[in-house]
Amino acid sequence: MNFGGVIENVMTRDEFPLEKAREILKNETIAVIGYGVQGPGQSQNLRDNGFNVIVGQRAGKTFDKAIADGWQPGETLFSIEEACQKGSIIMCLLSDAAVMSVWPTLKKYLTAGKSLYFSHGFAITWNDRTGVVPPKDIDVIMVAPKGSGTSLRTMFLEGRGLNSSYAVYQDFTGKALEKTLALGIGIGSGYLFETTFQREATSDLTGERGSLMGAIQGLLLAQYEVLRENGHSPSEAFNETVEELTQSLGPLFAKNGMDWMYANCSTTAQRGALDWMGPFHDAIKPVVQKLYASVKCGNEAQISIDSNSKPNYREGLEKELKALRDSEMWQTAVTVRKLRPENN
Repeated sequence: MNFGGVIENVMTRDEFPLEKAREILKNETIAVIGYGVQGPGQSQNLRDNGFNVIVGQRAGKTFDKAIADGWQPGETLFSIEEACQKGSIIMCLLSDAAVMSVWPTLKKYLTAGKSLYFSHGFAITWNDRTGVVPPKDIDVIMVAPKGSGTSLRTMFLEGRGLNSSYAVYQDFTGKALEKTLALGIGIGSGYLFETTFQREATSDLTGERGSLMGAIQGLLLAQYEVLRENGHSPSEAFNETVEELTQSLGPLFAKNGMDWMYANCSTTAQRGALDWMGPFHDAIKPVVQKLYASVKCGNEAQISIDSNSKPNYREGLEKELKALRDSEMWQTAVTVRKLRPENN
């Protein structure tokens, strides 16, 4: 398929229908290991699409959540060890930190001919740091939804699909690609585009730290602060910085493109946007280049590994998130959300 003049390998639901996916995986037991971020959405979508799925999760609140979602202990819900033993396809949907700690257990059950599935290339790409080196006699594959597990499930229930990338790292059986695509369709992907574990991991970490979360928070806060420092009220600063972007403009340029957005705003906005997009690009690109270099060399992976392995990691994380939550900009957001018409 042509993307702006570049040809990419893409698989759509029309080309790879659900019936074909079911046929390919009809003799497989899919063991979803981990029920945190991606586990609920992927496992429930597979179940609703008619695949043979079980869940492996340690006892605790997350295990109880799985029960609430309809998984039956002893039938479709097991310990991690039992699920790994029963599964022919082991879907490792644990957090990056948890994969490292559980890997010695998982590896014991990766017998010849099984498939090991990831939704992130982190553990394999930086396996010199994570220790996740799979046996040579299994398939190692990936489908990475481009969004949260919650979005994957919500869009599935709405009859839509969340786009995903896919990759084959190791093809022992000769059937790794068809299993990968079948799983991608089974979890509810909109369309699937080809990547590698290394490219997925580097683009994903860059995106999270960049335009998806890190950079967007930095940009929004900078504009909000400048408006506030120049006498604008919290409500005005927030509406001009965040609310209009997320509630009005975002859905429009997501649907029609930024060129359409520019063409359908005031002439004053057009001129200003065209004049200032260059300076913003020139200021930001060096930061993104520095970020990408830090990701590619493994520095960002090591920072994550080191921070997640600290015994007080959760306490420190909550402290940082609380500071973000309690900031004036996001406390203003709480009030603004309450004032939206759908909440009144």
